Amino acid sequence: MKEHGRFARELDWSPDRARALGEGALDVWCELLRTLPDRPVSARWAPEALQAIAPPIPEEPLSCEELLAHARTVLFDSATYSGHPRFMGYVCGAGTVPGAVADLLAAGLNANAASFRLGAGAITIETHLTRWFASEVFGLPKGAFGLLTSGGAMASFVALKAARDACAGRSVRQNGIAAAAPMAIYASEEAHIVIDRAADMLGMGSNAVRKIPVDDRYQMRVDALERALAQDAAAGVKPAAIVATAGTVGTGAIDPLDGIADLAARYGAWLHVDGAYGALGCLADSLRPLFRGMDRADSIAFDPHKWLSTPLTGGCVVVRDPQKLQEAFGFPLPSYVRQDKERTGDGVDLGLYGPEFSRGFNAFKVFFSLLAHGRRPYAESIARNVQLARYLEAQVEKRKDMERMSKGDLSIACFRYVPPALRGHDAALDALNERIETELQLDGRAFCSSSVLRGRFALRACIINFRTEQQDVDALLDAVEDIGQRIAEERGPK
Repeated sequence: MKEHGRFARELDWSPDRARALGEGALDVWCELLRTLPDRPVSARWAPEALQAIAPPIPEEPLSCEELLAHARTVLFDSATYSGHPRFMGYVCGAGTVPGAVADLLAAGLNANAASFRLGAGAITIETHLTRWFASEVFGLPKGAFGLLTSGGAMASFVALKAARDACAGRSVRQNGIAAAAPMAIYASEEAHIVIDRAADMLGMGSNAVRKIPVDDRYQMRVDALERALAQDAAAGVKPAAIVATAGTVGTGAIDPLDGIADLAARYGAWLHVDGAYGALGCLADSLRPLFRGMDRADSIAFDPHKWLSTPLTGGCVVVRDPQKLQEAFGFPLPSYVRQDKERTGDGVDLGLYGPEFSRGFNAFKVFFSLLAHGRRPYAESIARNVQLARYLEAQVEKRKDMERMSKGDLSIACFRYVPPALRGHDAALDALNERIETELQLDGRAFCSSSVLRGRFALRACIINFRTEQQDVDALLDAVEDIGQRIAEERGPK
């Protein structure tokens, strides 16, 4: 048996050993940044290549050289690069360099941002950051703040938990949903599935989510929302929350926030804005008018790891009245963590404002990135992304074998490949474009995803990458055209 002190010290690396591994990892990272534009965005991976990134756990430690060789395999042999300038698939930010550095430092500190005593600096930065988002960016009253979360799904869940409890009364926390009056959540047909999942996790069931029809721009119809609210009110169903989407993932549509806010006020409903993708668009002066009415929300969910490009993961929820979060999640603390706040002068314990008691220092990568870049460059990058989406739409309209499928306000553009022989044959075009999407993602030249719009399959380009430029948009369209022509030729005349 090993002597106890030596055994314990095997996990305790010296600063010199940490530097050796860190500097080697920095070399690998810089190689990735240097070669990124020349790499395939994605690839068709052989099973043996994927097995190589997950070797058996060794009994004894690997050397620094072996660890770095493994890191190279992970970074270079099996990755889809969301930071690539021609990645226009899902709503994934490119990742900032300062954010990655901050993630390393935060991990080295290893603070728990649930308890002020364990993470005073982390909580100070998180509350300062969320107050800035709430008041300076979104226009909520002073005093509004919130939490960093794992992403938009958890951000909306936290907000809707507070909304449910505010509607049902605090007894719902003791007696459960079965003892409460019937409640409903209202969201558009284009709202993200996370709203249904939140209703499920809250015990309301996904059937409690009323799907409100959208107009020809895929925005929630306020008249249809009003009818749904009136019908439920007549039936004794209480409106727990209305969810307005600020940037749908299908087309980038922004619901009419002011009109929805009017109905929320009239019916006494909590107004939640799911702005996971789009809400930070209001940083750009040219886009801010699109978000009129967002300052009337009770809660706003948004993802810094999307349009701020901070490293995954990092969602956020801000709430007009933070006391509602404490009412929804607070519990008497167990004795081992109780503190005399008057004597210590400690600030808030964020573990009592959300579902997690173990909370990493996720705010640092967001705050550090904002410090490193400043608000203006972010605003200009966001505006540029939107300009590129409009450029893509204009280029689609110039190509005889392509067709625009929607008109957006944000940085999503939907289109499809339409060879002359298939014009008017929607089912065949759906099948062709679905095949194009698959082949494009395996091809590596560019990457987009898809939307189904009024039953028709569309290719979907989402541009939120600060590295993307016009030549990258052109490369995407050229690749779609090339693959489409090849597939059409393989199928032959129909």
